[in-house]
Amino acid sequence: MLVIVDERDIVTAGYACRFGSEGVSAARFCSDEFREWVKTVADADLYAVEAFLLGDCRDREILPRMIRERSRAPVIAMNEAPSLEQTLSLFAAGVDDVVRKPIHVREILARVGAIRRRLEVEQDHAVVGEMRVFFDGRDPEIRGNVLPLPRRERRILEYLVANRGRRVSKSQIFNSIYGIFDDNVEENVVESHISKLRKKLRRHLGYDPINSVRYLGYRLAEAH
Repeated sequence: MLVIVDERDIVTAGYACRFGSEGVSAARFCSDEFREWVKTVADADLYAVEAFLLGDCRDREILPRMIRERSRAPVIAMNEAPSLEQTLSLFAAGVDDVVRKPIHVREILARVGAIRRRLEVEQDHAVVGEMRVFFDGRDPEIRGNVLPLPRRERRILEYLVANRGRRVSKSQIFNSIYGIFDDNVEENVVESHISKLRKKLRRHLGYDPINSVRYLGYRLAEAH
């Protein structure tokens, strides 16, 4: 889920609709609503946020600091006019990127993905139950034994681990694995990759760690 903050409802509604067409859900706030929400929202709900987009809103330089108190998700500011002074001020306030509107939602998703990959480099692996999953291209380990996986299956597992605790859609997995500009591959190929991955994990773990709900997507269970 993305969070969009802008004082103009027509702007947040427009972006939410366009992100929806890409298979990504979005929550919309004006600045006052957002300040209250980010202070009080449950940790589990906040963890589901993949990125924050800050448009034209009051006290915009304050919001990144409030976000950073509770989340490490990327913060992207969207400007309508070029201004070096404003851009530098936003970076000083803690945003991860500043973009110029109009900007296509696919470019925003690409930038969010790039920022998240840089953050993941800080930690080269994650332990989930009996699995150790690496983010540097190595095959995962189960109980200390290497589980060789084809590149696509390994990337899907890495994506599910990086987003553990939240449910992700087939479209989100596809965009992450194949790239949002690839029109030559059908999204349904994700289902085939996940089916093969689940069989291998079930064979080595003794259970299926990937929970799937029709129309809602996939989620990696922390442990059996």
